[in-house]
Amino acid sequence: MILPMSGAHTRTVRSGFPPLPWMWLGVSVLVILLDWQSKQMASEMLVLYRPHEIFSWLNMTLAHNYGAAFSFLNNAGGWQRWFFVVLASLVSLVLMVWLLRLPRQEWRTGLSLGLIIGGAIGNLIDRVQLGYVVDFIDVYFRDWHYPAFNVADSAITIGVVLLLLDGMVQAFKREDAPQ
Repeated sequence: MILPMSGAHTRTVRSGFPPLPWMWLGVSVLVILLDWQSKQMASEMLVLYRPHEIFSWLNMTLAHNYGAAFSFLNNAGGWQRWFFVVLASLVSLVLMVWLLRLPRQEWRTGLSLGLIIGGAIGNLIDRVQLGYVVDFIDVYFRDWHYPAFNVADSAITIGVVLLLLDGMVQAFKREDAPQ
């Protein structure tokens, strides 16, 4: 749609959705809010390290993770907190720049990056405020337990899987394209 302006100049106004990078940052904000709210509820309703069974394969178990994924560096003496704060900040910044430079048609990559950024910032907020990440989802089968995780971890995992799948789809498209 062309809107007339004063004088001889005109400008083009795009109707429809806002620019997609801002939409995907909205996904990030939604992940951050859901993560924060779920961690608040878990912290208020659960007792630390005491499982509350939901299903035969799922407990809600409040845990404090001072390390990274799978409690890596959990007992490293405290330096890991600031290491992971800096690392998550840098990764989030790089991903935001990538997201903001992304062409509109690459919506799958945008969605993936939005999920990863939201998850990274969700856990970053915990590290800065609390010194640890609040985990509470405990999936298990008999004696096998997957390490406890949270909404932010889930968003990061889903985002990475979607990013990898999209990369594979794009690679197959390039291979099938006539040369």
